[in-house]
Amino acid sequence: MAQFSLVSASVGLITLQNPPVNALSAVLRQGIVDAVEKALCDPKVKSVVICGQNGIFCGGADIREFGTNMRGPPLIPMIHAIESANKPMVAAIEGSALGGGLELALGCHYRIAHSQARLGLPEVTLGLLPAAGGSQRLPRLIGVPAALNLITTGRHVTAAEALQLGIVDQVTDHNTVDAAVKFSQSVAGQSLDGRRISTYPCPVQPNLDAFFEEAMLKVRQSARGAIAPVACVQAVRAAATLPYAQGMKREKELMATLFTSGQARALQYCFFAQRAVGRWSTPSGGRWDTSKPRPVHTAAVIGLGTMGRGITVALAQTGLSVVAVETQVKQLTEAKQAVSGMLERGATRRGAAPTPDRITYSENIQAVAGADLVIEAVFEDMALKEKVFRQLSDVCKPGALLCTNTSALDIDHLASQTRNPELVVGMHFFAPAHVMKLLEVVYGPRSSSQAVATAMQLGKKMGKISVAVGNCRGFVGNRMLKPYLEQAFFLLEEGATPELVDRALEDFGFPMGVFKVSDLSGLDVGWRVRKADGMVESGLSTGPSARIRQGRRYSPLGDLLCEQGRFGQKTGRGWYLYDKPGGRVSKSDPWLHSFLEEYRVQQGLVARRVDQQEVLERCLFALINEGFQILEEGIAAGPEDIDAIYVFGYGWPRHRGGPMFYAGMVGLAKVMERLDHYHQAHPDEPSLQPCSLLRRLVASGKKLHSQL
Repeated sequence: MAQFSLVSASVGLITLQNPPVNALSAVLRQGIVDAVEKALCDPKVKSVVICGQNGIFCGGADIREFGTNMRGPPLIPMIHAIESANKPMVAAIEGSALGGGLELALGCHYRIAHSQARLGLPEVTLGLLPAAGGSQRLPRLIGVPAALNLITTGRHVTAAEALQLGIVDQVTDHNTVDAAVKFSQSVAGQSLDGRRISTYPCPVQPNLDAFFEEAMLKVRQSARGAIAPVACVQAVRAAATLPYAQGMKREKELMATLFTSGQARALQYCFFAQRAVGRWSTPSGGRWDTSKPRPVHTAAVIGLGTMGRGITVALAQTGLSVVAVETQVKQLTEAKQAVSGMLERGATRRGAAPTPDRITYSENIQAVAGADLVIEAVFEDMALKEKVFRQLSDVCKPGALLCTNTSALDIDHLASQTRNPELVVGMHFFAPAHVMKLLEVVYGPRSSSQAVATAMQLGKKMGKISVAVGNCRGFVGNRMLKPYLEQAFFLLEEGATPELVDRALEDFGFPMGVFKVSDLSGLDVGWRVRKADGMVESGLSTGPSARIRQGRRYSPLGDLLCEQGRFGQKTGRGWYLYDKPGGRVSKSDPWLHSFLEEYRVQQGLVARRVDQQEVLERCLFALINEGFQILEEGIAAGPEDIDAIYVFGYGWPRHRGGPMFYAGMVGLAKVMERLDHYHQAHPDEPSLQPCSLLRRLVASGKKLHSQL
């Protein structure tokens, strides 16, 4: 609802009331219409201030109403009524004005913002565009380049930047409503002809056609197949080239196309999935999120390599006291400098004051004795981690949580090295740990609900999307990645090139193909893991037996490249060629193509034509099939958990909703049919055999997601 009141003899106050973010639901829109009419009809009211309850102006449209028969007054006529009012309408912006909330504010004649407020038009992140006049008013107010940047990226701006751009008229550190009331009194009775943004001519942009051609090219490249950013460019172009009424018509047409698209459904699913994973549960469906987390005042990190440094920064940015331990003196010195630089750069990016240095460094593990929670981030070696956990069990105070950053090792085995296995959980960060949003919180059979709750809450405090998963080799993300990588290797054996595989995956929407990612992270990383697992045999053997390891098909291509010293970007050679060690620009490598041809001859393989469709089906459907197996085993509580992990940790394109959502969009029957097809052709690849859960769902006609 919207409450109307008089705050002085002449100022009417309309307060938006729809917690938690005052979303523009049907009820709230009706309340605004009624309150505006009341204010305009009251002769005592000379000006009007619109504000939001509980320190938030308006978070935008109510997404829960999407896909339903929209009730209540439409948003566009409501905003037009506000803009055409004959009394000054002033938006008092606190907290946030996002999406429809900012469009509402743009319909007002003036905007006063609190210094801590944030503003933006994030509709593009939901597969939409700002279709309540935002794509038409904002370019008229701040110019085409600035508006295009905000609308196509959906980024939020601070009040200071909004003032600089010209979105708001005034910024205050004091009570925003009081400032808006005072301001509204000062402009009461003045002409409003120059304050209605819809009447502004769009600022002239030199070389308009060339500007939009270049803008469209850049957006298409960055969008990687997403259609909403492209539509946003088209809408802004309409603002720059058409009268307001015609621009609004074009905005409506573009929105109609987006609103019913599969991409919009996928992006909105991601929005809700991101929130759903925080309400975690046991695999059997029992709720765990009601467990009260333990307080964490001091956290410790053991091991200050790349991951340990990132984790230290992520913890320090929350304001916690952090104890950072590294037994190697040289590495400890380097880590201090690196962490300090990362904190400074992070503060600069956020436009904030540097994080107070509450990090204590030590070479001695005894320094963690007083910590409430310890995160082990040493080298991925089980024997080394066993030793660390035995030490932590002796050193740490009673009740301290012991966490491991392992990406694949057995959490329950590590817990067995301690006196209190119920206090052990996994906290699997993704590199760089202070930047990447995903955190897999891994629980073993003996992990207490309170320990998991504490790790989940700490992840949230660090700004992570925390997903609780069960204990198995590779957990969820890396376990599903294994068949995906295997199929990419097998496709090379059968006739594909790294360029073909990567192009197919990048055209699908991944930021980088599998072989470019391998070169970036280093081929030697996976090589060490395969050696530890006993998968690597030295030298180029011949015959089919060379491609069987532990009873299943295996491709030694990555191992053979590592034996040649080709570790990727770090050596200037990997699956691609680089200008120098550490180079970033990949080029096709004739040597690699010759190597693949020689390998096929020695292995008795006949190259065939592989197309992009086969690349996608074999790589993605093998990954999805493993996801179904994970659901069947109860390692993940639901498909949303898997999708959140892949969108926020592995670069899965958001506009495709995550692998399990994508399977539903393709059709589970189609996924099963193609897996069956490829498994018949490759019976020695178990990852291509549809798992029983997938078969049962197809047989019953049931869907995996209620949103489909």
